[in-house]
Amino acid sequence: MPLMQWNDSFTVGVAEIDAQHKNLVSYLNDLHFAMTQGKGNSILQSLLARLVAYTQVHFETEEKYMKQWNYPGYVYHKGEHEAFVKKVADFKAKFEKGQSALSIDILIFLKEWVFNHILGTDKKYGPFFNKHGLK
Repeated sequence: MPLMQWNDSFTVGVAEIDAQHKNLVSYLNDLHFAMTQGKGNSILQSLLARLVAYTQVHFETEEKYMKQWNYPGYVYHKGEHEAFVKKVADFKAKFEKGQSALSIDILIFLKEWVFNHILGTDKKYGPFFNKHGLK
């Protein structure tokens, strides 16, 4: 069973960003599946790296549009992104050095952050982007 199930409540109304959100959910589920199947650290490390890299691409996409149209929530939104990237980068570095295990607690943090960020912060920019022609 997937860790996180995509549903229409996650839709922000911007096709490019909705597709990226679906990919993030898929990558999170891939990582969860590998953990539950007892895959080795090298596979988990690779999946975590893919999730982190794709998250960065996604954040860059959102921030590009926010800057392009002077989105009023840009500074706050970017701050959320930066805090997430720092926390995950710290964890990833510890995991790669063998100082931390990839635990269900980390997956729950990732799931809850993605869930709350999409439904909270990201949902707010959908109508703003739509108003500027991005659908």
